[in-house]
Amino acid sequence: MIAILGAGKMGEALLSGLLRAGRPPSSVVAVVRREERATALRESYGVSVVSAAEAAKNASVLVVAVKPQDMASALTEISSLTDPGQLVISVAAGITTAFIEQRLAAQVPVVRAMPNTPAVVDEAMSVISAGAYARASHLSVAEELFESVGKVARVPEALQDAATALSGSGPAYVYYLVESMVDAGILLGVPRKTALELVIQAVYGAATMLRESGEHPVILREAVTSPGGTTISAIRELENHRVRAAVLSAIEAARDRGRELGAS
Repeated sequence: MIAILGAGKMGEALLSGLLRAGRPPSSVVAVVRREERATALRESYGVSVVSAAEAAKNASVLVVAVKPQDMASALTEISSLTDPGQLVISVAAGITTAFIEQRLAAQVPVVRAMPNTPAVVDEAMSVISAGAYARASHLSVAEELFESVGKVARVPEALQDAATALSGSGPAYVYYLVESMVDAGILLGVPRKTALELVIQAVYGAATMLRESGEHPVILREAVTSPGGTTISAIRELENHRVRAAVLSAIEAARDRGRELGAS
């Protein structure tokens, strides 16, 4: 049985993805604080909502999908009830496997994971890392679980904060770019609805070409950039405004914030 502790946006996305992937509702349980939330999950997905203690006693896989600042208290609730035969998967930015291992029973295998919000449409990018007691078989279990909502990559835990900054926060950067491009369209006289449609399809098409062609983004960009044309004029302005440098700084700041969350 899989137990999801904390069914917020990410927890619910994972829950619904597991069910879409074919797991029966009887094989998944949720742990939430508010009764109205519990009722909504039961009605929407047909899953059981149980206490943290019951989940820790009976589940073979415990997915702890709480906010980083709530992780310590969540682990306190289940620490005495876990055992090395279970797998604990953390979905909390900045929280290390060592932090979790220190608060659970001896040698409980822990896998750290960071999916992103496109999990709700089965297009997540999830990154997983093994803790001190997690073996290849545990990573395979985590991999299968997150493949129900998208793609999965394994990385050393030392790169987790960087991966979170890239893919965990990545969708927000894309939305920010889309918002800016739509505003530019409006400035140029394009109706908002039309501008949004144009930009969404441009982003979707570009991402699809990147994934399916296997070409480096520089090659694809150069294919659009004709000498003396419109695109190179736009690229020059992006370079003049140091957009590339701003992106590097922004992702580095996200990485650093992840480390701060874990340290605090």
